[in-house]
Amino acid sequence: MTNSDPAPRQLTARALQIGDRINTAGFEGEVLSNTPLAVRVGQNGLAVVFRYGVAVFIGLSTEEEKEFLERLQLRAFGKITPHEEESAKLEVAKEGEEPIPVGGPIPIREFSLERLLVVSDALAKSVVLGHDEREVANVFDTIEPFARELANFGKTSRNRTDLLKLMGNALLVQHRVSGRVAVSEKPDVLWDRPDLERLYARLEDEYELSERFETLNRKLEVIAETATTLADIIDTQRSLRLEIIIVLLIAFEIVITFYEIYARKGH
Repeated sequence: MTNSDPAPRQLTARALQIGDRINTAGFEGEVLSNTPLAVRVGQNGLAVVFRYGVAVFIGLSTEEEKEFLERLQLRAFGKITPHEEESAKLEVAKEGEEPIPVGGPIPIREFSLERLLVVSDALAKSVVLGHDEREVANVFDTIEPFARELANFGKTSRNRTDLLKLMGNALLVQHRVSGRVAVSEKPDVLWDRPDLERLYARLEDEYELSERFETLNRKLEVIAETATTLADIIDTQRSLRLEIIIVLLIAFEIVITFYEIYARKGH
């Protein structure tokens, strides 16, 4: 980020997930990048907006963040309240891009646009994973009563609608993580700046993006398998009831037939 004022040595980056999707087309302001959308705010501030519902603010004051969020409200869909949030400190490294200290600021060589885009990408993915991890945990909390009831009684009293909602929640999270967010994909800026691969690798390791992504996918697979199993059980129970009803109807028909035969012989 070039500026006539002396460049700061430390900046605060804050990622907010405000919805499921943000329309970034036709955004007004000093646009520095289109994919993702990066807009200069004030003297040293940068706002990076991702289509999958996340805005990352770097070097913005509280008032500037509030004003920019108000601009995004009409562009956000599937709003999330309260916003999911994650923040980090960034500082210019004394000796180049050093390892990230535990609990400390993220050292980078300089506050260039490309490097800040790489940091924003990692923060945005981390905040989305945090939100989805909580959603999956809630789905697991919903599954537990089903599984416990099945273990204790060998059957479940829950209806198919509840199971379909369960599967729907799992599919929504899975779509967000593997589809729109594409956690496993590297930021676009690396195509033009392969020298920043190392920075992204350090950030990916710091926020455990790959590990969290894999863990989340495994949990989603368990949820889908569990919901499918429970749905099969309900279908089996329904089929059994239907078979019993059919047998009873046949038996009733036989009884009626014999009664009519007996009645005719009696006359």
